[in-house]
Amino acid sequence: MLRSLWTAASGMSAQRLNMDVIANNLANVNTAGFKKSRADFEDLLYQNIKAPGANTSSGGQVPTGIQVGMGTKPVAVQKIFAQGDYTETKNQLDIAIEGKGFFKILSNGEEMYMRSGAFKMDSEGYVVTSGGDRLQPEFSIPSNTVSFSIDSGGFMEGLSADGSTITASSQLILYSFANPAGLHNVGGSRYRPTASSGDAIEANPGVDGMGTVAQGYLEMSNVDVVEEMINMIAGQRAYEIASKSIKSADEMMQMANNLKR
Repeated sequence: MLRSLWTAASGMSAQRLNMDVIANNLANVNTAGFKKSRADFEDLLYQNIKAPGANTSSGGQVPTGIQVGMGTKPVAVQKIFAQGDYTETKNQLDIAIEGKGFFKILSNGEEMYMRSGAFKMDSEGYVVTSGGDRLQPEFSIPSNTVSFSIDSGGFMEGLSADGSTITASSQLILYSFANPAGLHNVGGSRYRPTASSGDAIEANPGVDGMGTVAQGYLEMSNVDVVEEMINMIAGQRAYEIASKSIKSADEMMQMANNLKR
């Protein structure tokens, strides 16, 4: 009888993690460039009371056997890098990636990657994130620049007041990974490469399958609120059913203990 108690408890623990993941998704529904996560589970070991295919005393074979599962466990929390919706901001430093790719920034001397394109300009004219990390390759907009533009291929240029003099120009480069789900999320919409993600592959926007860029737009979170609410309800009911299994097992043990009375 104790087996059912621990089996149901593993289900409750799994659904608790599932709810944590769903809550984080919903909390970031308005976070630019956020990618939702999904908890993956697998069943645990089985107790083989009678193996399938075992020989019987009459010379036959057991067709199915008796295997009792021991519950479930979480095996992964996977990032889903599906495209999010776009919102027009008309801010010349907001950049959205249409398709595959990441921006590269330099944070405390370490190269990081991100999808959020809500960039700003620091006191030296460099294009930076909200945390002050510079976009790579670095691009500085001179003080006499009145217009800053980026085409879909990532060519950036600044124009003077008369609109005829180019004050600065550079090529924006995007980066992709063989397995983006293997990136390590360090928070702040930033990702660190790992052995699982593979090395960064760089290319100009729109080249070799890389996405293009759109100025004046932001890619929003790819969280579907309705889908997350349904997942939350399903997780809540699964947690409730598992708790009732524990209650039922406890009542059966109580009945067995009362047989002597």
